[in-house]
Amino acid sequence: MRTRPAAPPPRRRPGRPLLIAGAAVLAVTAVTGGVVAAVTAGGESGPAASDPPRGQVTTITEESRLAPLRRVVPPDVLAVSSGAPIEQERIDRLGRNRAVREVITVAGGAVQLQGRSVNALAVDPSAFRSWTPPGTAKKTDLWTALAEGGFVVSTGAAKDLRLHAGMPYPVVGRTSPNLTMGGTGALGLPGIDLLVGRKAGADMGLVDNVAVLVNAPGVDPAKLAEHVGRTLGQVSAVNLHEDKHQVAGDGSGRPADYMGLYREGAKRCPGLSWTVLAAIGQVESDHGRNAGVSSAGALGPMQFMPATWKSFGLDGDGDGKADIMNPYDAIPSAAKYLCDHGAAGGGQALYKAVWHYNHADWYVQKVLGLARAYQAQYG
Repeated sequence: MRTRPAAPPPRRRPGRPLLIAGAAVLAVTAVTGGVVAAVTAGGESGPAASDPPRGQVTTITEESRLAPLRRVVPPDVLAVSSGAPIEQERIDRLGRNRAVREVITVAGGAVQLQGRSVNALAVDPSAFRSWTPPGTAKKTDLWTALAEGGFVVSTGAAKDLRLHAGMPYPVVGRTSPNLTMGGTGALGLPGIDLLVGRKAGADMGLVDNVAVLVNAPGVDPAKLAEHVGRTLGQVSAVNLHEDKHQVAGDGSGRPADYMGLYREGAKRCPGLSWTVLAAIGQVESDHGRNAGVSSAGALGPMQFMPATWKSFGLDGDGDGKADIMNPYDAIPSAAKYLCDHGAAGGGQALYKAVWHYNHADWYVQKVLGLARAYQAQYG
């Protein structure tokens, strides 16, 4: 549930520095007792205002019983404080920008795990899971373990630190609780490899409001990062689209981002280029950012009409349910729909198949133009 507190949360003695690494734009500097990540500055222009409604700010306050996953919110920018909690007034100001759809704040800091310094965030599992890659967000057992007091690590960190799910490990901050590893997943945040609950984070001295994630559909992410940096002040603002089209594994062997899902989905229709699915995904929902009900009643990341979904909806991830809102189901279902309408034939057959998806020539031309652009850029 989104809340907008009337007053800033109490300031806590800062924990150890949070060092965000792994993104090429970052020049990292440690400052004793602070939280630091310096980013190479870009230009001065902010994002242009657009039509989306005013942003909503979610301030994580405490864990609760795990809520079901109802949506995925792709984060566009990660901002990390350079020394102290980000002022709530600045966060609220960012949320009021009409170009910003949603904002979520979390506590964070560096902790020791297996003798190594690891960047950690303290989160509410019910709220934060929506901001992780689809493959990770779907892992209910992962988020249940986090809600029950365990910790979650990135797939890479689990391998590097030789961690095993179900085993207790000391996580060292201001205190050194033994926490059970609940599992692994792709977190989608450069340099962040560990999630704990809010209570564990508070006990270990993680810093409140030290990191902010921003979702702003349709805004140039590079300009958004500049705007976020100026609005929040003394933060490093990272464009999370820098490596957006890399396929990140979630430990299941399935891709964990939209570009990977388009490539995988196209395999259901030999002869159909993944770039056509990517173009449709961009036009229909901006890769899941606008997956709600359209004016025509369409739903989900690929904007199926419910009646059409009954005929073409697939259980793409094998969980026993064909979910119109789930990209793991919706994207292969779109490939099936296109294939059944002749898309594998290419040329005019492809044109007609895309026209069946949305009965408008302008739509077909836009989709095919975007598909050519994806092909030229990504191959």
